[in-house]
Amino acid sequence: MLQILLFVVHIWGIHMRFAEAEIKLVDAEKCLVWGAGIKPDVSVLPARYFFIMAIDKNGQRYVGSAPLNFEVKIKGNSPHGRCRSYVDVIDRGDGTNIVRYTTADWCDQVEIEIRYNGTQVAQSPYYVRNKVYSEKCYCPQDLQLFMLHNNCPNAAADKQIMWDLHSFKRVNFSAIRENLMKRYNQPESVSLCHYVVKQQQIWRQCYGKYTGFKMFMDSTLLALSRVALLPDMEFYLNLGDWPLSKKGGQQRTSGPYPIFSWCGSEDSYDITLPTYDLTESSVENMGRVALDMLSVQRNEYPWELKEDKVFWRGRDSRRERLDLIDLSRKYPELINASITNFFFFRDEEQKYGPTVPYVSFMEFFKYKYQLNIDGTVASYRFPYLLAGDSLVFKQDSPYYEHFYSKLQPYKHYVPFKRNLSDLIEKIQWAREHEKKVREIINNAREFVEANLLPQHIYCYHLALFKEWSNRLVAPVVVMPGMEKLQPSYTCFCKEPQIKDEL
Repeated sequence: MLQILLFVVHIWGIHMRFAEAEIKLVDAEKCLVWGAGIKPDVSVLPARYFFIMAIDKNGQRYVGSAPLNFEVKIKGNSPHGRCRSYVDVIDRGDGTNIVRYTTADWCDQVEIEIRYNGTQVAQSPYYVRNKVYSEKCYCPQDLQLFMLHNNCPNAAADKQIMWDLHSFKRVNFSAIRENLMKRYNQPESVSLCHYVVKQQQIWRQCYGKYTGFKMFMDSTLLALSRVALLPDMEFYLNLGDWPLSKKGGQQRTSGPYPIFSWCGSEDSYDITLPTYDLTESSVENMGRVALDMLSVQRNEYPWELKEDKVFWRGRDSRRERLDLIDLSRKYPELINASITNFFFFRDEEQKYGPTVPYVSFMEFFKYKYQLNIDGTVASYRFPYLLAGDSLVFKQDSPYYEHFYSKLQPYKHYVPFKRNLSDLIEKIQWAREHEKKVREIINNAREFVEANLLPQHIYCYHLALFKEWSNRLVAPVVVMPGMEKLQPSYTCFCKEPQIKDEL
């Protein structure tokens, strides 16, 4: 018995020494820290965020999750005493962490302290010179200054914005408004809103039977107006799924008409905005929205433990989704796919059902491969799939979101034909080329970090609106019947705005 006890103690001692050695592999002072969240006095977002990269004693990026968690504290003073904050550290499982945090209405003398195993990380603590105001405060910066502080590219640097606007070099709403409304005021089939922004006030009038989605643009414009001085402008927003401003036909003689939409297509002139879903997850980051482009990167399922299958769940909103069910039944060792709700093909539910319960989106990433297949239009889950730690197969499609033009097949995702005829072949290729698959996944995450985080969604809206306002040649006028949106904020910044010091 004594010998067994001594053996257990010996093994435990070896384990403890090994664990201690593992912990010390990360060199806190060599770790890298970057991101706009380090300067929260000038970069104002619903949740500030920055990145930490773990570096080992040899100066190399640590592979996998660091043995210990990074500890982050936001210190400072507020009207209520100590600065109230909430911090969330997201371990991405690849040697990097995303740190996001919110603060009270305002905090002064802010310090951002980052420690690993009790040692300060990089240049921690980071001292913030000016007061830090919550995004819920009304403190709009000059538009160009906000874009500068957040590294926002100008519209000319974004090929999607320039492509969408190339048909609208000069827009005179006074001349086209009446005909535009004759064309699109179809209450049973079209829902749209006319927005006017004038002197930082926002007005709108909506048309159509189903206008509930106006709440998304309302909240977007109000959120943008709290952080930046918006240009005077007006635009018409399509609240439906399908793009409206079709090429050919009547457009040859009377158009095209400028319509903003959340989804574009190869056969339309619609001007694409970031989708309402992606934008809401940015505006409400760390708020009421559970899924967003930061939280979806949390590493919950290591690659080695993921199932070697494609996973898909969704509605029956396209025939190819039913075809996918057929494939999953024929190749159950490759595909796990089921319908969660029948609406479009209810008469075929007996064949393609039964329906299955909804699955938490994070549970999708228990599987190595994800499928992005169109719904009524583009599938708005694509950004989140790219951010997760799985390979994305994307269906060829005439529909697109605002960022698709920057993506490259086989670099960021693996394409498959619209009719799914080569999907099995592509899955088998992925299973035989794991090194390439891991490379594509890493590229996709790098793409997300450079293009699809909350900062980029704010930037895209502001760059587009700035360029759009420059193309309006008629005076911006609040039209009769328009409703004024009431600004929402929890505090007001009365001090002089932060000035750039270049």
